[in-house]
Amino acid sequence: MTEVFAICTGQPKPFRGSETSAIGKRPVEGPVGIGTLGIAGDSVADTKHHGGVDMAVHHYPHDHYARWQEWLGDHPLLSEPAAFGENLMASGLTEDSVHIGDRFRFGSTLLEISQPRQPCWKIEHRFDRKGMVAHIIERHDCGWYYRVIEEGMAEAGDLLECVETGHGDWTVARVFAALYDPAHRPSHGELQDITALDPLCEGWRDKARKRLEAYRFVAQERSAHR
Repeated sequence: MTEVFAICTGQPKPFRGSETSAIGKRPVEGPVGIGTLGIAGDSVADTKHHGGVDMAVHHYPHDHYARWQEWLGDHPLLSEPAAFGENLMASGLTEDSVHIGDRFRFGSTLLEISQPRQPCWKIEHRFDRKGMVAHIIERHDCGWYYRVIEEGMAEAGDLLECVETGHGDWTVARVFAALYDPAHRPSHGELQDITALDPLCEGWRDKARKRLEAYRFVAQERSAHR
């Protein structure tokens, strides 16, 4: 179990030029509703790449802040809430200790880990620092999303209690490494396993399917030239 010391929400605001973003989030006071599309009062600007039932609640481990402090220096965002746009601020759970499909009781809600978070340029723009995405990919410090299995209420100070372990062989870090870290070359069998992870969102499973198709194409090409 780990305590969530802040629940954070935000609305789209000007971010870069004509673009808007809801990455800037602030803690909410008291109980808040959590539904299948996310936390009451929270929103996304880019509905093509963010939001939806498989990206309802974002968790970025506060455990990583100390390492970012070493890498970034005394950056003011690291002393503020939700520096990485996370909805839940908590320590004690990291990408190598949670699995795809793990279920957590949080207040009266039931959350299920649905996918790693894919880092994007907005993190670097928010911090005004190049290289952060590459650093996340290298360290697999990506964070993750929950889908909401049971809607309900929660508030800061409530515990995240794991009530069901998902796919024990597939941590968030391992799935992220397999599909995003160029230094990691997943085997044919690993990619097949990922496509069969039912709790993993369809988009990430489709990434694994495309990698399998590439494997098959290469194998066919080699066979044709023997």
